[in-house]
Amino acid sequence: MITHIVFFRFKDGILDEKIGEMEERLGRLPSLIGEIRKYEFGRNLFPSERAYDFALVSSFDSLEALEKYRTHPEHLKVLKLINETCDHTRTADIRTAG
Repeated sequence: MITHIVFFRFKDGILDEKIGEMEERLGRLPSLIGEIRKYEFGRNLFPSERAYDFALVSSFDSLEALEKYRTHPEHLKVLKLINETCDHTRTADIRTAG
């Protein structure tokens, strides 16, 4: 199993509606991309200087499945919105027990 972890930092002054749109569109991806096995995301509950604003944790059967997700047209559409909403993101892809 491959676990894909993403941390997001929102742009200063980003509207809550834009974040809500990002959440809504992320939430649709599991029904559109069959390679997704697990998909969880949400806003950080304890803001601090070193914390990110939002995180996503997803699981895939293989690196090949993760690559299909990364290049899937629906994911790319959401990624465009993420780039409009966030200053930057950080990712980690790790092998986990399934």
